[in-house]
Amino acid sequence: MLPRSEPVRITIPRIGVDADIIPVATDSNGALEVPPLDHPEVAGWYRPGAAPGEAGNAVMVGHVDSQNGPAVFFELGRLRPGDGVQVTRADGRVARFTVDGVGAYPKERFPTERVYGGGADARLRLITCGGRFNPRTGNYPDNIVVFATATR
Repeated sequence: MLPRSEPVRITIPRIGVDADIIPVATDSNGALEVPPLDHPEVAGWYRPGAAPGEAGNAVMVGHVDSQNGPAVFFELGRLRPGDGVQVTRADGRVARFTVDGVGAYPKERFPTERVYGGGADARLRLITCGGRFNPRTGNYPDNIVVFATATR
């Protein structure tokens, strides 16, 4: 396990992600904030939760697309068990994770406990939107979630 340190960069070689990370929290309704729409190239780290490499689930969120095209987590659903994810931290250390699985969940059946729950191991959860975009509502019906565990 690593001590707490803010993540600053995420790299996912399989899908070509090499992005800055900004801290996010929850909005006034208790929903996870996302990075600003005018910065679809960055990922957001849920600051009230675990930091990557700490015991527990570190949660990151990113847009799937923007008005200008694909965003940081556009290809997230293509990850497979065994793929690697690296998170560079402010202390200079790199937390390395191996993907355990990828799931698509209707937003009304989001696996909250599996994503945010604690535990003794260092884990990473990556979240983006999924399913078919609804132009009438301006939303996606699902979330894609990547589950990963620290590589030892």
